[in-house]
Amino acid sequence: MFNEESERLLFKKVTKSDFERWLPFHQEPLCSQYWSGLPKDPITACKEQFSRIFERYEEQSGGMNALFSKETNKLIGLAGLLVQHVNNKEELEIGYSILPEYWRQGYAFEAAKKCKEVAFENKWADSLISIIQVNNIPSQKTALKNGMYIDFSTTYKDNPVHIFRIKV
Repeated sequence: MFNEESERLLFKKVTKSDFERWLPFHQEPLCSQYWSGLPKDPITACKEQFSRIFERYEEQSGGMNALFSKETNKLIGLAGLLVQHVNNKEELEIGYSILPEYWRQGYAFEAAKKCKEVAFENKWADSLISIIQVNNIPSQKTALKNGMYIDFSTTYKDNPVHIFRIKV
């Protein structure tokens, strides 16, 4: 999805130089409150996330995009389409995370909506999911606003989650 854009966002490939700009996400305890098993040290958590992003790029198993504001050229968040395995089934997930200073401004929905549109326009899947921890109400609201519904609940990476889905 690199070089895509929405009304306010540019979707770019994540680079190593984005690390320092993304680190505040991991420094904010609210960002990891819903997901257990993450490193407590923000630098370690950010390194692990970036390592996985670059690994996905190499594997061509989807990937997160750095979301930059068209107006300010500042990093707003990460979003993308990720190949995931849920209950032994391969799925294409819409993933999104926004830096805390940009919460509640519609960026997560804008990014998720663009991910959905690109996936369906390119016929990459006839169904998309979002894996959302059962207590993460803000992310659930974003998924619902994006036309998704709770398909089922399960455990994913030792976390209780709802699998939100949307079909073509």
